[in-house]
Amino acid sequence: MSRKILIVEDEEKIARFVELELVHEGYEVIKAFDGRTGLDLALSEHADLIVLDVMLPRLNGLEVLRRIRKEGNTVPILLLTARDAVMDKVSGLDAGADDYITKPFAIEELLARIRVALKRKSTDRQETHKLEIHGVSLDTDRHEVMVAGEPVELTNREFELLHTLMENKNIVMDREKLMNIVCGYEYVGETNIIDVYIRYLRTKIDDRFGIKLITTVRGVGYVIRES
Repeated sequence: MSRKILIVEDEEKIARFVELELVHEGYEVIKAFDGRTGLDLALSEHADLIVLDVMLPRLNGLEVLRRIRKEGNTVPILLLTARDAVMDKVSGLDAGADDYITKPFAIEELLARIRVALKRKSTDRQETHKLEIHGVSLDTDRHEVMVAGEPVELTNREFELLHTLMENKNIVMDREKLMNIVCGYEYVGETNIIDVYIRYLRTKIDDRFGIKLITTVRGVGYVIRES
């Protein structure tokens, strides 16, 4: 499954040029030409990485960055800044940007920085062996789920679905995205099968232990909220 990259850049020629290069490298690309649209896409499309310009209409890039991080979204973000905008770089890194590149830039450097950021994200995920929320503990090494010290028997797909929701805590995951992750490929067909797996998880965890772990966001999908 190809990695999805969101480009938020108001200069359409630059955005189109970067898009063509990324598509050539095998990435899936979505674009936004202003900060407001970029923020909406960042919170709904579950991109694997965001290329974010600082100087944007409607909502500047630094504010977009802050709001993304405020939502608990840890997607890698690479800032595009003006060569002499030192404070933009400092403010961006302080706000949670993973890296930055100055304009004008060589496309080879941008592609290299994207590869590094995605590799770092993949490594971070592999190192996250144990997740715990609301007393529910999930261990990827042992393929084990425990609640209040008691083991919970899950099928492989139930385990992968729970893992995805816990790893993306506070982020609403739509059904199609969940199906693609759980199946491991671009799923084509009815996505309401996810509702069935969610019902199984709720029976085995929420109902059995009297907790509310998984929240339904009507018309969208599901989320596990940390608080």
